[in-house]
Amino acid sequence: MMNNGTVGPMPKPVFNTLMRYFKVQATNPYDVYNFLPNFQEETKQKLASFIQASPEEVVLTHNTTEGINFVTSGLDLKEGDEVVVSNLEHPGAINPWRLKQKRYGIAIKEVPLGLPPKSVDEIVGSIAAAVTSRTKIISLGHTVFITGLITPLKELSRMAHEKGLLVLADSAHGLGMLDLNMKELGIDFFASSPYKWLGAPAGIGLFFVRKESQDRLWPTIVTGGWDTYKDARKFEAHGQDADALIFALGEALDFQNAIGRRRIERRIKALAGHLKQELRKIPGVKVHTLDDPYLSGGLTAFSLDGVDPAKIVDYVREKYNIVVRAIGNKEAGTYGVRVSTHYYITVKDIDNLLEGVRTIASHRA
Repeated sequence: MMNNGTVGPMPKPVFNTLMRYFKVQATNPYDVYNFLPNFQEETKQKLASFIQASPEEVVLTHNTTEGINFVTSGLDLKEGDEVVVSNLEHPGAINPWRLKQKRYGIAIKEVPLGLPPKSVDEIVGSIAAAVTSRTKIISLGHTVFITGLITPLKELSRMAHEKGLLVLADSAHGLGMLDLNMKELGIDFFASSPYKWLGAPAGIGLFFVRKESQDRLWPTIVTGGWDTYKDARKFEAHGQDADALIFALGEALDFQNAIGRRRIERRIKALAGHLKQELRKIPGVKVHTLDDPYLSGGLTAFSLDGVDPAKIVDYVREKYNIVVRAIGNKEAGTYGVRVSTHYYITVKDIDNLLEGVRTIASHRA
């Protein structure tokens, strides 16, 4: 499975925890509302510690898109106010702003980034150049799904805060891929999907709201008591949750903590580095992802001149039982194959993929 960028597999302890608590819900509903909620806070504390944040800044959502919508819906913006985005945003990150544009007349300024950009300064400089007196927020993909770029959030946040701007990061792939530190990144809003790289079940997400920015955001979904909270819990007052998902998330956090977040990130980047190095040796291959480990992670995208990426996807699945995916679009020059190199992938798996690409490359007309 080399497509964690869509949905990743669950470790056995996570799956077993998920089934255990679904069984509780199915056989003893009394515990669902009387007993289990007492332990949900423990998972939030684990999650906060995992990303170097305070539990009062962490919200459990259903996925990255929901967290992004919390910002686009909850932020007071008026006609003419600007949001700065890049040309590499996921549909789940750009369409909430387009809805806001239709409803309230805000302006979306799209900044083209290099494919790939060459440096931190190029990225920060391009975004900074688009800022005007009407700009209120910068909204960017952190772990860019098309090219595998890791956007330099720390430097972008520093620039944005110097200009009095907020920053929203779409980090769908960040949780479980990178050793995250919210205090160091300085981000205002951050959304991620634990079911990609963390090994949690689909249906649960992370939304981080920096303490200093919480008063800038209205809740999108509320129920009784929402206005009694003085921290990020006011964004989580949405009624009954699926407890099994929450406890399975806690198990996934324990699983990665046992291995070590930094060790996981190092291995992911080392595997990706091997893949990129060997891909560049194949005639006709263009790698869309930077070699710089500060600006790249576990997603690697590439294309082969004259070959439809779907052909490569199908071939390596049939020949080696390797799962990768096609991504991007031809007009933008981003159409290619995307590979996820998680810590459980072996060098042999990568070498099999490379063998498949070489075979197809050698048979091009």
